[in-house]
Amino acid sequence: MSNPVVAKARTFDTRTEANIPVESPLAYSYQRSGAPAPSAKSRVVLRERAMLGHLILRGGAIVLDEAVRAVLGFGLPARPNTLSHSEDGARSIQWLSPDEWLLIVPGGEEFELEGELRNALGDAHYAIVNVSGGQTLIELSGEKARELLMKSTPSDVHPEAFPVGKGVTAVFAKSNLILRRPTETRWELVLRRSFADYCYRWLLDAGNEYAIGVER
Repeated sequence: MSNPVVAKARTFDTRTEANIPVESPLAYSYQRSGAPAPSAKSRVVLRERAMLGHLILRGGAIVLDEAVRAVLGFGLPARPNTLSHSEDGARSIQWLSPDEWLLIVPGGEEFELEGELRNALGDAHYAIVNVSGGQTLIELSGEKARELLMKSTPSDVHPEAFPVGKGVTAVFAKSNLILRRPTETRWELVLRRSFADYCYRWLLDAGNEYAIGVER
């Protein structure tokens, strides 16, 4: 007997065929504003991790945690404004609100993963939304990455206030995004595609004094 929830769910693989070229949200920005290569003087390095799979999960924490553990092998973060990761670090889940989480996985996994989660959740009350096409992720690393963030957001990014594993929704250069710190040396900005060019140009300007470089 088919699962009534899965049978009613309308899911679509939004990725194009392999022979159709796709561009990252920053492709135009690289042409318009340039992409200075990292050098020995670069104290901040920017890298876009484009085309990842982004899924918004909503529902009860207990049922979602059980489903995520069954499918991915790790669970939801235990505390608000924190991240949990797979052992290899390739997949992450972030607490966004009391009943909302952001799951990020390698690009191409999101459609099949959504189906597996729906099957695991059965007739529970939940929602899964694929927002991959509307978001991108920018990494910042280097000894001056935190100083660059201090010029860009009112969020307190001091290590005591923003330890490894924290993630928050933040105001950033008059826009808004998700600010995360997955490791000691790396920060992540998860932002809307429509803000990508603006934030990229802001980061180039604010990072100029640190000889910011862009990895492509």
